[in-house]
Amino acid sequence: MKVFITGGAGYIGSHMVKLLVEKGYDVLSFDNLSTGHEWAVVNRKLVVGDLLNYKLLEEVLLEYKPDAVMHFAAKVVVPESVQKPLTYYENNFYGTLNLLQAMKRANTKFLIFSSTAAVYGIPEKVPIKEEDTTNPINPYGWSKLFSEQAIKDLSKAEGIKFGILRYFNVAGADPEGRIGQVSKNPTHLILRALKTAKGEFPYLEVYGTDYNTHDGTAVRDYIHVIDLCQAHLDVLRCLLEGGESDVFNVGYGRGYSVLEVVDAVKKITGIDFKTVSAPRRAGDPPMIVADPSKLKRTVGWAPKHDDLYYIIKTAWEWERSYIFKL
Repeated sequence: MKVFITGGAGYIGSHMVKLLVEKGYDVLSFDNLSTGHEWAVVNRKLVVGDLLNYKLLEEVLLEYKPDAVMHFAAKVVVPESVQKPLTYYENNFYGTLNLLQAMKRANTKFLIFSSTAAVYGIPEKVPIKEEDTTNPINPYGWSKLFSEQAIKDLSKAEGIKFGILRYFNVAGADPEGRIGQVSKNPTHLILRALKTAKGEFPYLEVYGTDYNTHDGTAVRDYIHVIDLCQAHLDVLRCLLEGGESDVFNVGYGRGYSVLEVVDAVKKITGIDFKTVSAPRRAGDPPMIVADPSKLKRTVGWAPKHDDLYYIIKTAWEWERSYIFKL
């Protein structure tokens, strides 16, 4: 079976490529390498291109004729989306429209879409269910929600079957140490904390200490990247076996505060790095925790790495080993 992966050289996409290749799938990646790395594509089947280049995208899909598409390519930094909203709408939403048009031309009928918990905005209750209100508070969330709607509309018109996966906070790395997250100036908490422990930053900023949470810092649901990728594969298999198109939350259903994550990073690294309180970041909600019961019930997803310490441990092992690849 042929699977076309946008963003296949990026953090999550490269882990997805690795899993699919190990399971015997024929995988082709498409990535502009703006944040991805060619070495991260384990099967070395990569077309360097941008979703905004429709002509190239269509040519590749018409030639490859994939059975399914997994769409990971997107800009994902919430504060940046507040500062550069048009860039996010163009890249994330218009890029998705190009992909859908190219899929239509290539007669590809299955799509797994990488969405986000940011579509919920500030949730009315936690944990969050898929049918809860969607009301993003930043352009990143809106760009994903608009994309979701376009996918649903095309499904009704053309019969494309989809799985929309709303991610919570993805972290960790390949336990075998072949690939992992790479960023010189990360905004994600766990990687930022690990780099601070390494001495790459003089201190770690804690953005917001006055939230209505148990310790005043923001609470997030962290999921290991391997479990996330397995969820994609489980949803794809379900669709191929006749399952219905649907939307799924992908998280563990438990939250950790910023200070709890910082404490865990210090224990795992053995380094007591400095933290500094900073104002809240624009577009950050106080608490985001998933209700993943629908995903487990519908496709049989059974996560194996629901452990904050394991998530951080694999990320730390990767962080100390990848320098030679840069």
